Amino acid sequence: MSATLDIAGMVCPNNVFLAPLAGYTNYPFRTMCMRLGAGLTFTEMVSAKGLAYGSEETKKLLYCGNESPKAAQLFGSDPAIMRAACESEELAPFDLIDINMGCPMPKIVKNGDGSALMENAPLAEKVISACVRSGKRISVKFRIGVDGEHKIAAEFARLCEGAGACMISVHGRTRDRLYAGAPDYAQIAAAKNAVAIPVIANGGIWSKSDMDKMLARTGADGVMIARAALYRPLIFCDLTGTAPLPMGELFARQLAETQALYGEHFAVVFMRKMAAFYCKGAKGAAEYKRRLFAAQTTEEVAALADEIFGG
Repeated sequence: MSATLDIAGMVCPNNVFLAPLAGYTNYPFRTMCMRLGAGLTFTEMVSAKGLAYGSEETKKLLYCGNESPKAAQLFGSDPAIMRAACESEELAPFDLIDINMGCPMPKIVKNGDGSALMENAPLAEKVISACVRSGKRISVKFRIGVDGEHKIAAEFARLCEGAGACMISVHGRTRDRLYAGAPDYAQIAAAKNAVAIPVIANGGIWSKSDMDKMLARTGADGVMIARAALYRPLIFCDLTGTAPLPMGELFARQLAETQALYGEHFAVVFMRKMAAFYCKGAKGAAEYKRRLFAAQTTEEVAALADEIFGG
């Protein structure tokens, strides 16, 4: 059974978190993962500049309810704009603001955001310090380095703590590896040994044995689940001892909540993708996926989900 975790006075019911996933961790998905045992969930990556410019699409990513605790993830590299975002009305409901310094996607990196900040330590420090001055709890998610020749998990962890971060999450792969290969346990352990704040380990966790190995080898205070949650949200039950719920019931609720919040078209497109993830490996999955992606209404998606998950 996983343990509670105190992050600067914010107490999480356990130490198994849902990672921020661009394009996926919207409110209905986050609440489903919380029902299944996730101790903390994060919004999708939100642009600080988007908030500054009043983008309605950016604001939609921050929809939340009365769940507690809750965290948002922010990206950007201008200290003043990042601080303003932390002080904004849109981020006021969140207990923790996580700064993305690990995203490997070229369009993010080219703008100097995400993992580009790992190559600019002075600016990274300024961004974190500016956000801390907002008065919010600030955490940082980063990778162990940009490539195999430049693994800097321990020194970057110290930089984050020194700038005022109250937690770090370490993805145990370098930027050039994207999401491939085994995580580097030694680098995560080095980050853990370098700081006194909580350290969350991320990367390559698909089962309880993976989690147990990660915690044993790194000494991390908790784990963060990413792609495994997309394929099988019930992983949170496995990792926390929470009683599972039927997948058909979970899907129906997620579909209804997604439609209510974001409308019919978004719900059809998004939930077709989610159903395709959830049925991976099931008998007849390829044919279900073909029919799913031909579905044009939420009713059609729901009917197919009943077939896939047994109602």
